[in-house]
Amino acid sequence: MSASLLSLYRRMTRWPGGHWLFSRAVCFRAPYFSTIAPRFVALEPGRCEVRIRDRRRVHNHIGTVHAIALCNLAELSAGVMAEATMPPGMRWIPKGMTVEYLNKAVGSMHAVATPDVPLAAKEGGQEWPVSVQVADPGGAVVFRARIVMWVSQRKDRVAQTG
Repeated sequence: MSASLLSLYRRMTRWPGGHWLFSRAVCFRAPYFSTIAPRFVALEPGRCEVRIRDRRRVHNHIGTVHAIALCNLAELSAGVMAEATMPPGMRWIPKGMTVEYLNKAVGSMHAVATPDVPLAAKEGGQEWPVSVQVADPGGAVVFRARIVMWVSQRKDRVAQTG
């Protein structure tokens, strides 16, 4: 699906409203992420950028963007970046996430996910660390996450080749 996701993004975002439509399609596939109403603004191998607007439903009791909304934004951007970057026949799943809350998250948030190292083709599975930085409207980084992805061959591919 990795090549098809990137291909879908490239096709859809050529149209007016395509970024919105692609974002809705991702949330249809993974419904939980619709809770933050993400908007994909850039996607290429090794990079994904996603924004969320400042709205009440992502706020905590003190009026800032909730910590878990930031975690959801980080996981979504890292996962879609991984999907768009991996070669066919591979799959990923988050294995762990470490986060840092650097400042109050006020306003719309902009996440950028990039891998820490290039993905190397290995037999079996491997860990692949991805970094996500989330910035406020002024460009100040308010949140950082490091997500370790477990990357392996798809089981159906292994059965076909083995």
